[in-house]
Amino acid sequence: MATRTVVVGSSVGLHARPAALFVAAVNEAAVPVTICKPGGTPGPANSMLTIMALGARHGDAVELGCEAPNADHVLDTLAALLERDLDAE
Repeated sequence: MATRTVVVGSSVGLHARPAALFVAAVNEAAVPVTICKPGGTPGPANSMLTIMALGARHGDAVELGCEAPNADHVLDTLAALLERDLDAE
């Protein structure tokens, strides 16, 4: 399984708007992706409920995982999205 550890860049963390943008990007990738805080239990990254339940704040690390053939590309794209301040855009 390919994984990435990413620091949340959105100034107020993964609240409603950044979470919705991230979930949309995961759904667009059309492959199963998981997300969790380091050491936590991975959940589906295409679920708003999962993302909101993380309680990830600005500067928190999250781990993404994917087992698809194009996992590295998918995770690189999603990691780049999470690292941006989506609230400022």
